[in-house]
Parts: sequence; C-alpha cells; structure tokens
Amino acid sequence: MRDGGATGPDTPVEPPGRSPRPPTVESVFREERGRLLASLVRQFGDLDLAEEVTSEAVEAALVHWPVEGVPARPGAWLLTTARRKAVDRLRRDQAYAARLALLQVEVERASPAPPADADGELPDERLQMFFTCAHPALAAEARTALILRCLAGLTTPEVARAFVVPPATMAQRIVRAKKKIREARIPFRVPGADELPERLPGVLQVLYSIFTEGYAASSGPRLQRLDLAEEALRLARILHRLLPAEREVSGLLALMLLTHARRDARTGPAGELVLLDDQDRGRWDHPMIAEGRDLVLAALTGGPPGPYGVQAAIAALHDEASGLATTDWPQIVALYDVLLALTPSPLVELNRAAAVAMRDGPEAGLTLLDELAGEPRLRGHHPYPAARGDLLRRLGRLPEAATAYREALGLAGTEPERTHLRNKLTEVEPPDPAGTTGT
Repeated sequence: MRDGGATGPDTPVEPPGRSPRPPTVESVFREERGRLLASLVRQFGDLDLAEEVTSEAVEAALVHWPVEGVPARPGAWLLTTARRKAVDRLRRDQAYAARLALLQVEVERASPAPPADADGELPDERLQMFFTCAHPALAAEARTALILRCLAGLTTPEVARAFVVPPATMAQRIVRAKKKIREARIPFRVPGADELPERLPGVLQVLYSIFTEGYAASSGPRLQRLDLAEEALRLARILHRLLPAEREVSGLLALMLLTHARRDARTGPAGELVLLDDQDRGRWDHPMIAEGRDLVLAALTGGPPGPYGVQAAIAALHDEASGLATTDWPQIVALYDVLLALTPSPLVELNRAAAVAMRDGPEAGLTLLDELAGEPRLRGHHPYPAARGDLLRRLGRLPEAATAYREALGLAGTEPERTHLRNKLTEVEPPDPAGTTGT
C-alpha cells in the first residue's frame, strides 16, 4: 500500500454560536455507504449485487437531493431506493434470483436477519462486513483492499493508488476476492464468542496496516499519507462503536489516536522529517492525546493486556513527557518486555533496543542491535541500520556510522527519509570531492 483517496472527519465541526449546517451529500454518502452496503449484503447475500445497487442509489440521490434537499433520514432513503433497484434487477434476471435465493438461505441459517427499526432502517451491520472482508481464507492484500473498498468507500482506482498498482490489477484482485467469498461460502456474520478471540486480531491487523502506511509511508515523495491514516482512524472508531467491550479494539484506537496526535509536528514546512526529540510538542493534538489516554485505561483494565493496549501505553508515555529527558524510559523498556512476551518479533526487539539506549546509554543499545544483525525481517528495514548509525555516531565511531547510514539510505522508501539520512551522512564524514557521497 502506498496511497489513498481523499478523506476527512466523520462529520464537520461547527464554530461556536453557529447553527449546525445541514449535512452535505458527500458527508451523508461517507457515513451511510458502508452501513447501506452491509445491510444489502445481509439481505440479498451477494456483494456484487449490493455494490451495484448501492452505486445506483447514490446516483439517484445525486439527481434528487440537490433539487429536493437531503432527506431527514438519508440512510432510510438510500436503503429503500437500493432495495427497489435490487428487486427490479432480480425480477429481470430469474437465474440470478434463483442463485441468490440459495445464498440467502445459507445467510439466514448462519445468522437470522435482525428486524428493522421503527424508522425502517436496519441495525448497523458493518461489523459483519469487517469480519467478512478480513476473513482468514482471503489473502492479506485482498482483505485490506476489500475493507478500503467496501467499508471505507474508496473507489477501485483509489484503492489501486493505495497499493501502487494499476487500477485494472486492483479490479482483478477485488473480483477474485469476491469470488472467493462466494465460492467458499464465507458467511456474512459476526463470529461467535468462541471464535472471536481467533478472528478479531485479523480485523485489527488490517486496520493497523492501513494506518501504518498512512502514518509512515513506505515510499513516495511524502513521509505521511494523512488521508489514509485518517481513514483507518475513522474505521477504528466505527469498530469501537460496534465492539465497545473488546479491550484490544480500545487499545488499537488508543494507539492510533496517540500516534496520530503528533502528525503536524512530524514534518517541517518543506515536508522534511522531524524526529521526536526535535518536534514542537505544542503542535501535538492534545485533545486527541487525552482521548487516547482514556482508551488506554479501558484497554489495560479487566484482564491481561493485549499487544495493542501495551503499544498504546508506550505511546502514551511518549505523549505525556515534555521532552526526551523527562520520558519514563525505564517504564517504556518494561512495557517492551511485556510486548515481547505477547508477540515476539525482531521489530519489537529493535524498538526495545532503542529504548534501552535511552535508558542505559548508546553502548547498551548497540549491543542489543548487533545481536539482531542476522534477523531476515530486518534486512530490508531501513530503521535498523539507521538506528545503528545513530548509536555509532553518539559513540564517536564515525566511519562505522557512515557505513550504517549509507546502508539505510539505500533502503529508505520516502524522499524525506532519504534527505534526513543524507544530512546525517554529512555529519559523520567529510564531503566527497567528486560529489557522489550519500547518493
């Protein structure tokens, strides 16, 4: 994943003293599309049909709403219109209707349809869509693509930009994923209580991978893809509303909030990388930090901690400190020890080594990094040689630091990261008379 479609907050925030504006067509579509699609899949048992009539209902709204105004219950209007279009299509195609009837029987067996409410709207069924799109029978990239397409509402070209593949390639990938759902009879339902602990981590991982690519892009001219990060955050909020008692859902949302709160300070005026110790903490989003801290408490209360809750607690310690010198490094190292016990990973060990270097000095951190030299998962990961370069520089071992920075430069994916590493390289070695150093 690399890029994504333009996104924004769930609803606009009005300045004090003004009457709220009526919802715009775009804001209604963003809020209602995922819920509408989920309701139609649940009713008709076919994702392709649901997507087609959802698009047709939106097209009808684009014709009527600018003239007649946005309805008082736009979701109900869209749902009624889409249902009518689905029924009309099934009447025209009896073979299609017969196939869907069989699918619908299976859907009803798996999970009876909930009743409509008094306003004619179905309950929010996006939770079923989360688990269907993130089913373990689907390939990892297909899961992410389907969630971006079906729940985030990105178009196929926008999803293609997120993965840096041609739109035709992404269209084929999505078609194959839908075919897999249909042929493997993947049920459209929320897993039972006995299945949830096994299935929920897959949903959380998809959302976190979207957020991670947005927060720290793996390639391209920019360090961050804020549109993609904000879309992941919006989806995490939806999931938290649907599963408020799941502590790891709270942990993931807390981690996203506490990390995203630093977004404005992570880059300079020209888009350059600004490291944590150089960031203007006054530019951090402190209401978002407060919200994240409350969620950390929910994530860590009531049972053993989960990986996202522990990572959120680490992020909270960074956000609470006034600077590197006042950061609680011993507590951060202790939390990394807990995280390693939960999810052993060389990436966690890399982060722990950096925290140990802050607690015990660069020599201690470098010793731990050198123990990771043979880890295959770190070979193409530029933060590893970059971290070694930083510690070697602090120890005065400048030629070795230059070698490490050059290695990191060859692996870095975004231009701001490469520029940062070139600057580090100039600090530890004299300029090359031929003008080729650090290229």
